[in-house]
Amino acid sequence: MFLTVVKALNEGFVPTLKLFAVTLAGALPLGLLVAFGSMSRLAPLKWLTRTVVWIIRGTPLMLQLMLLFYVPGMVLKSGSPWPGGETGRFWAASIAFIINYSCYFSEIYRGGIQGVPAGQQEAGMVLGLSKSQIFFRVTLLQMLKRIVPPMSNEIITLVKDTSIARVISLQEIIWAGYAFMKGSHGYKGLIWPLFFTGVYYLAFNGLLTLLFGWIEQKLNYFR
Repeated sequence: MFLTVVKALNEGFVPTLKLFAVTLAGALPLGLLVAFGSMSRLAPLKWLTRTVVWIIRGTPLMLQLMLLFYVPGMVLKSGSPWPGGETGRFWAASIAFIINYSCYFSEIYRGGIQGVPAGQQEAGMVLGLSKSQIFFRVTLLQMLKRIVPPMSNEIITLVKDTSIARVISLQEIIWAGYAFMKGSHGYKGLIWPLFFTGVYYLAFNGLLTLLFGWIEQKLNYFR
């Protein structure tokens, strides 16, 4: 029984890892672009960006996911734009997660960039550096030191938030654990596999915690 449960949970953990990886790959760079938009000197762009960030951060991710997955199919006469089966559910979840987390990341980026003393940028200008050189050689490196703790918190939260994808029937690890309560794999009424999924989250988040601790040590030269 135990090996059957572990095998099923391992299969369910694969979509969880894929959703986590795709979200990070999309949200990290997109969040930086959104941060630039929210700090833009163009007032319309600045306030449009901040309004979108306010809406995304102020509404539940579960609601955003359901709207993104179900509403287009209800509005479009041609039917749902998402592919059928697990593929469509996975990409709908990925896009919803990327949009949501890019808005959270953007505020972390913005705080990190604005937290770098203005004198650092002025010193770069005195040395004849261009704006791009000042950003990449002065601001960016100091920003990284400041954003690692809040960014690590958001990324660890992302690991747990992947379970929300089950509201559109994406078969991630929580779905796999819950299936044993409904009669999956010849067993019915088993509740411990659902709670056992917590071990996977704890182990993965433990590895991430060690990774971010190592990154913080590497960035200690900014102290």
